[in-house]
Amino acid sequence: MPSQRFRFEQYLEWLRQNNFNITFLPLYGHSTWQFINGNRNLIQRTVRIWASIALQIFKVFKVTGKDFVLVHREILPLGPPILEWTISKIFRKKIIYDFDDAIWLTDNNNESWLKKKLRWRGKVGWICKWGHKVSVGNEYLARYARQYNLHVVVNPTTIDTENLHNPKLCPKKNNDNKVTIGWTGSYSTLKYLEKLQPVLKMIGERYKQASFLVIADQPPALDLKGTVFVQWSKETEIEDLLKIDIGVMPLPDDAWARGKCGFKILQYMALGIPSIASPVGANMEVIKHGKNGFLCTTEAEWLAAFDLLINNVNLRKEIGAEGRKTVTERYSVLSNASNFLSLFE
Repeated sequence: MPSQRFRFEQYLEWLRQNNFNITFLPLYGHSTWQFINGNRNLIQRTVRIWASIALQIFKVFKVTGKDFVLVHREILPLGPPILEWTISKIFRKKIIYDFDDAIWLTDNNNESWLKKKLRWRGKVGWICKWGHKVSVGNEYLARYARQYNLHVVVNPTTIDTENLHNPKLCPKKNNDNKVTIGWTGSYSTLKYLEKLQPVLKMIGERYKQASFLVIADQPPALDLKGTVFVQWSKETEIEDLLKIDIGVMPLPDDAWARGKCGFKILQYMALGIPSIASPVGANMEVIKHGKNGFLCTTEAEWLAAFDLLINNVNLRKEIGAEGRKTVTERYSVLSNASNFLSLFE
């Protein structure tokens, strides 16, 4: 999952250098995750999921020799937080509870009554209460967590600006005659991009040199000429992102979206790609409008921002440079390492 890659896996070497011994106890291994997401046979998927859940229950006993237990989002995807309670109250271990979305809510308005009951989202507050510290991705999430725990650390989702999101490692091929507007994300967030379609359609009609690139795990349902779909791949992630000249992150202003941690724009900005985003959630903390990116709500505002960036190559470079500076100084692994390590004090 992207969240675990950018919220704690990037800090593993820092932990080891500070004499931490690390044990992973994931619910799904890589092969199981691929099987569940790629297999259309409902029975086979269900059996594999329940087998993983059963195995996870036994894995919990491995924490008895540990000092800290970092729980990212939840230990089990269904039911009450029995395992978190066991770790905290029976094994007496210090839980570092980390989340980067408003996971006490759902963005699925059509979710069934049964699924709501099975997901048991009210457990988020209980795990916060039992936590030694709570690590959250932005201030909106922190306000929720502080209702249950005073030891809340705003630990932003960060970018490795040296070894991964570094444009010097994969130089961008400039083509001043073409402008690529791009978006990256998962199938669950494609619906946000689709709401920007009317604006993108107008841009496509206004600028013949404009094209659209979508990097995701499944194709978008966009009715736009010049749209190119690229299957997301960890191996080509940076190379694909660097094909983008203007990155976008549209969001609705609702309770779920306010919990978003601005990961898309952090990726764009780290690579020197100017960004246009909705003023929702962490986007407002990251972007200073007109300086390192643009925050837009109405169609007119989105069109005006596109006009500025499409017509001015130098402005794209200036905004992109300011964006990378912002990420390097405030949202990079290097700038946040001491903050992350403070979770284990």
